[in-house]
Amino acid sequence: MQIIKVNTSTEYEVHIGKGLLCRAGEKIRALFPNSKVMLVSDDIVFSLYGEKTLASLTASGLECSHFVFKNGEERKRLSTVEDLLESLADGHFTRSDIIVALGGGVVGDMAGFAASVFCRGIKYVQIPTTLLAAVDSSVGGKTAVDLSRGKNLCGAFWQPSLVLCDTDTLATLKDLDVQNGLSEMLKYGVICNKELFEKVKNYKENDMAALIARCVEIKRDIVSGDEFDRGNRMLLNLGHTIGHAVEAASNFAVTHGHGVAIGLAIVARAAEKMGMAKAGMANEICHALSALSLPTSTSFDTDTLAALTLSDKKSSGDSISLIVPLDIGNTVIHKVKRTEVKNFIEVGR
Repeated sequence: MQIIKVNTSTEYEVHIGKGLLCRAGEKIRALFPNSKVMLVSDDIVFSLYGEKTLASLTASGLECSHFVFKNGEERKRLSTVEDLLESLADGHFTRSDIIVALGGGVVGDMAGFAASVFCRGIKYVQIPTTLLAAVDSSVGGKTAVDLSRGKNLCGAFWQPSLVLCDTDTLATLKDLDVQNGLSEMLKYGVICNKELFEKVKNYKENDMAALIARCVEIKRDIVSGDEFDRGNRMLLNLGHTIGHAVEAASNFAVTHGHGVAIGLAIVARAAEKMGMAKAGMANEICHALSALSLPTSTSFDTDTLAALTLSDKKSSGDSISLIVPLDIGNTVIHKVKRTEVKNFIEVGR
């Protein structure tokens, strides 16, 4: 097992290894010996791992309740969070109690957001069960729900108290779920680590724990220096701004990882065609995405993508921040005028 320490406004550890679901109770009780636990999950994940996790929590002496909602991005709304908050209130949870998020990014985002607002803030633990959540959303403290105008427009920065990544849970992932995680992992390599880029592009399943740990370390280092997304943390949005637009245009039929892959390909091609990036870089990125069975283009028209991109939370005044790769391992924050976003996307298509 590997343990990575994260130093933010809340200091916590990320544990990565096999068999951690069975040890969740002892690890959580060591931090919160007298707390009640609300286990939050979706119906698919709970059917796979809910009983095992509850058994571990109760065996350690923790009093547990659970809240389960239907799987899907469309459930990542305020209405679901409201139901969770009512369940916490009905269970007489207090500021000394905790939420445990068991699942992927949707579960973690909503459970964390609920934790940030219930009684003006309670502690929570992340137990990611998808590759994407393990390398990205479970670490760093971004919590959110979607609004009709776009993804993650309502949220808070609220760091977890512990992250337990049981790599055994990855065995039940479908190919699409693995692709979603690999998209985020490749993103880290493009941002700042050419070696990681090559390893992800040529990944083998038995390398996964080490690759997860390396991604978490990179995110840890960036977030520790900019917890509230005012500077270099924005680099982690590589591929996301336009990627979110693709997801929204599809009514979330396009998954997050596929959206990020398309967004990454578009910004890479645009940067190279505009003379900002090293020649051949976009082709190298697109080749890597294709090798991982990830898409590099979309059929949605430029007008639709531009309109949805401009609704993104990274808009500020008359410009929007796009993260642009100059080379593999070297990215920059590039301010684009709102009036120029459509052209930028068109060039990168």
